[in-house]
Amino acid sequence: MHRAVTLQILLLLLCGGHVHSKDECIKASVATCDACIKSGPGCVWCQDLNFTKPGELEAVRCDTKSEILKRGCPRYMIIDPESTLHKIRDRPLSIGKTPVQIQPQEIKLELRPGQPYTFDFTFKRAEGYPVDLYYLMDLSYSMNDDLKNVKNLGIGLLTSLKKITGYARIGFGSFVDKTLLPFTDTNEEKLQKPCPREETQCEPAFGYKHVLSLTDDGKKFEKMVSLQRISGNLDTPEGSLDAIMQAVTCVDKIGWGNSTRLLVLATDAGFHMAGDGKLAGILEPNQEACQLDDKNMYIKSNLWDYPSVGQIARKLEEQNIQPIFAVTETVADVYRELSKLIPKSEVGVLSNDSSNVVNLIVEAYNKLSSNIIVTHDNLPEDITVTYKDCGGQKEHSDKGTCNNVNIGKEVTFSVTVKALTCIDEKTFNIGPLGFNEKLTVRVKTRCKCECDNELNNQHEHCNKQGSIVCGTCSCNSGFLGQRCECSLGQKDEAALKAQCRKDNSTECEGRGDCECGVCKCHLTEAGNSYYGPHCECDDEHCEKYQNKLCGGNGDCKCGECKCKDGFEGAACHCKKSKDGCMTTSGSECHGRGKCMCNQCICERGYKGPKCGSCPSCSLPCQKFGSCIECLGFGSGPFQKNCTGSCLNISHTIEEKLPKSDCRVKDHEGCWMSFTMTEQDGFDKYNVKILKTRECPEGPNVAAIVGGSLAGVALIGLLILLLIKALIYVKDLKEWKRFEKEQQRRKWADGENPLFQKATTTVANPTFTGDS
Repeated sequence: MHRAVTLQILLLLLCGGHVHSKDECIKASVATCDACIKSGPGCVWCQDLNFTKPGELEAVRCDTKSEILKRGCPRYMIIDPESTLHKIRDRPLSIGKTPVQIQPQEIKLELRPGQPYTFDFTFKRAEGYPVDLYYLMDLSYSMNDDLKNVKNLGIGLLTSLKKITGYARIGFGSFVDKTLLPFTDTNEEKLQKPCPREETQCEPAFGYKHVLSLTDDGKKFEKMVSLQRISGNLDTPEGSLDAIMQAVTCVDKIGWGNSTRLLVLATDAGFHMAGDGKLAGILEPNQEACQLDDKNMYIKSNLWDYPSVGQIARKLEEQNIQPIFAVTETVADVYRELSKLIPKSEVGVLSNDSSNVVNLIVEAYNKLSSNIIVTHDNLPEDITVTYKDCGGQKEHSDKGTCNNVNIGKEVTFSVTVKALTCIDEKTFNIGPLGFNEKLTVRVKTRCKCECDNELNNQHEHCNKQGSIVCGTCSCNSGFLGQRCECSLGQKDEAALKAQCRKDNSTECEGRGDCECGVCKCHLTEAGNSYYGPHCECDDEHCEKYQNKLCGGNGDCKCGECKCKDGFEGAACHCKKSKDGCMTTSGSECHGRGKCMCNQCICERGYKGPKCGSCPSCSLPCQKFGSCIECLGFGSGPFQKNCTGSCLNISHTIEEKLPKSDCRVKDHEGCWMSFTMTEQDGFDKYNVKILKTRECPEGPNVAAIVGGSLAGVALIGLLILLLIKALIYVKDLKEWKRFEKEQQRRKWADGENPLFQKATTTVANPTFTGDS
């Protein structure tokens, strides 16, 4: 049984891309054939004039083909645009100098939106298809032995490739890493000679260098490669992705031709990727552009970051270049993981000195060329493309695969294209990765009905005020309606349509057509009619209980349940009862909610089975302050109409309160104390008021005057004492200075030079001097 069902499903799927969702028509309100066709791939339109009954909307013309036929529409009157394919270029597969490996080469699809279309795409590997191979080598010092072998590689590699294909070219490029710390030693001497001291032949540090464009001259390859010298850097990962990006984007410099393009990356180390450049202060992302100077050196090496793996994969696919990673055993696992992210890539393990590189390249080429992957590029947003592989075994996917395709073997892929919406003509390409030949697919959509319309703008069916378009009336200017029966007269069309909008919303709530300012409502999903002035009502969308509309205990009227006697609730799902809602005081839900289905539905934040408490509420002491003042003390703003203004409060005057819930000031500034107990209902309280108020005492004038005089006297005394203290301090300083000067004074012991001692001369008047 299960096998039979499975077989039937497979047969349906193999019948072609046209059989998809033809058994349903999901439509909104449609009034024209074009709108019907756009509603979905399963919708068709009946253009028979007599298909609709009097008063029936034109929307009934749109449905699935089976339903339309059931309603009596003649088969030849059904409008059902089908998707079509037209081959613009369809050259047969051939070999030779300009082989044709894909068929067809250009097609035009006219698609019904939402309806997939499947066609065959054929590929055949041609013998002698040319090969371009660019050898990209790591010249860091650890590859010294490998360089010696690669110098003699040219002739042998070309000979091996020409055994497989009739024409081959090879080119050469080299790389190391960015010449910035921490990737390379930036000491000037080390930049010029990054190799160990014992190495005499050493190339200055560099990022990437293009050495030889693609050529079929093996001797020239060996000559140019023999001139290359080893270089060096600091860290283990190399700038491999930088080099690949330049080799892929510099199409003219490398010389890539109309051929199978191979890029061989030979290295013994891992690779830096996007983000690593920040270690050297490089913040600008890789711009995916060729940047080689006149000497074929990569000039943006120290300005642009390394590319990401995604960027590399995308550019390789754009240029149909297939990478071969020829790496040593130590890093083979790293590149195998990288190969999983890059379609049509292979990994080969080099020997320690690269002596096996020719065999490695030949084996990798054979693997790549025998595994065919068909995919697309430049795909517009509103178009999807899926594939089945050449054996038809796998489900639809975004790529078609076929393995072990030998030269001369013809394989066919099943391609399914679907337009999601109505679009103008768009173009995209389909082709096998690694080959330059592409199928150009031009797509446009069929979103308009192609009807046999009569050229008569006074048709009897349209009251001689319009013409027939796909079975419906297209009215002349100044007339509206299904049969052009409505004359605009003094009103314009916008004014009539405005009458069909409720509160400026959608015309007839999107459930009807506006004719002469009146809504003509559509049918509901169940076949009933919407109703109301603006088609706002229907009797099918009320709440359900136990999967029954209105619980089976009421009628649905305009979206609301009208319950039968004895039932209530939004879905009439419970019997009327108030036993669970009654309180001990005899009130229903304490007057703070409604009893529905024997349960209280509380309002205004009240909680509990019977709305007995309000956790988030606080006592309205301040709100009822004026009422307390007039009820308890006969004063305040409500004293003239106290009873009328405070109907919700019952009160008693108390000599003493055990506790005070509220303390509020009256208009005289006195404090009133009272308690509030909530009663049933909202804002109803029983209040106990303390008989005495706390009023502030008046000012003591004598104390104030006496205090003021005493204060003035005290201040005056303090000022006199301060002045006396200042004078004393000043005199004390003067006395101390005088004493200090007295101590410094010294009297001199020297004689006055003008002073002469007195002399006394005694003379004997009688003495003559004679002896």
